[in-house]
Amino acid sequence: MFKKLENIPIWQRNMYVLWVGVFLTGAGLSMVNPFLSLYIDTLGKFTKSELSLYSGGTFAISFLMMAIVSPLWGKLADSKGRKKMILRAGIGMGIVFIGMSLVGNVWQLIALRALQGAFGGFISNSNALIASETPMKRSGYAMGVMMTGSTAGTLLGPLFGGMMADAFGYRYSFMLTGTLIFISTILVLFMVKEEFTPVERGHSLSRKEVFSMLKYPGVMKGLFFTTMMIMAVNQSINPILALFVRELNHNGSNTAFLAGIVAATPGVAALIAAPRLGRIGDHLGTSKIMMFGFVLAFIVFLPMGWVSAVWQLAALRFFIGISDSTMMPALQTLITKTTPHEVVSRMFAYNQSYQAMGSVVGPIIGAVATSFFDYRGVFIISGIIIGINGIWFRHNTKPLREDGIA
Repeated sequence: MFKKLENIPIWQRNMYVLWVGVFLTGAGLSMVNPFLSLYIDTLGKFTKSELSLYSGGTFAISFLMMAIVSPLWGKLADSKGRKKMILRAGIGMGIVFIGMSLVGNVWQLIALRALQGAFGGFISNSNALIASETPMKRSGYAMGVMMTGSTAGTLLGPLFGGMMADAFGYRYSFMLTGTLIFISTILVLFMVKEEFTPVERGHSLSRKEVFSMLKYPGVMKGLFFTTMMIMAVNQSINPILALFVRELNHNGSNTAFLAGIVAATPGVAALIAAPRLGRIGDHLGTSKIMMFGFVLAFIVFLPMGWVSAVWQLAALRFFIGISDSTMMPALQTLITKTTPHEVVSRMFAYNQSYQAMGSVVGPIIGAVATSFFDYRGVFIISGIIIGINGIWFRHNTKPLREDGIA
């Protein structure tokens, strides 16, 4: 296997190795995230409103910290290398997740989630490394392949995590997550080769100078906003998803396993669709693939507010996986196509900050919507937001379509 890897281009070899890395990391993260609210429920006695509030806060704090520190990590990536940032993220998150398995109250969990956000960036830096070294004509394909790694992990993680949680308790899932992230880090350390020219000391560009290098700075900022709103919609649902499944399941004993299935169904769809849609986007146009995703998400989100069974929720979330596999890789492809390679890590870091901000706003939206409209209202509000976001994206990317880039 290793000899075969040595005979292919470096960018392609790195893509295969990092695919395994983001797969293991995605599996580890998804092993615990769908059940985080259920884990919180074991750390004290909370009312329904308190549980929604603590769940939203625990989800949000990680992304808030990520939004704050991501530009710093992006700047360091351009001067020190993306591989070093992947290793830094892997070591930090591995330690933090093992710590999460040992907490005694919700405040300790919130503190460790904050550290998780501060150390985060394994998957985003892996994407940045591949984006900076992949030939432009293969960028859509490469980003689609990378997405299958994280989404395949997201597919298997909840299923395995749900079975572990039902059989052994939630703490073992956190311990295993830390172990998987450490394994991913070791793979990167020994098998990824980065062709990297560091920015000379004293020549690091300011934010203003970075954006002055872009041909479409206004469009780029608009893409960041689109990213933020997509993540806000996704994260508005995640904190209450397991609680909603428990309600639909009438507090049955296999709730964690069913929540795992519901959490995994978008991953099934993305695993099937992402590479194919990436190739279609390379030929048909990235913005057309994006608009298909927006329309599909709007159509699917609204009926989720009226489901009466777990299988109905899982079926609709399958189509959300298809829409996600059009939107996030396409956004990363547009960022790659419109950014000089010298500052691509900075752009991916800024984009990650906006992802994180969306992931802060999303749980707040979910908690507020739950307070006023119960769980079902979250899906309806999310559908409205994604529809508005699609209209904004269409307007924002007009210059790229006119120049034949999107």
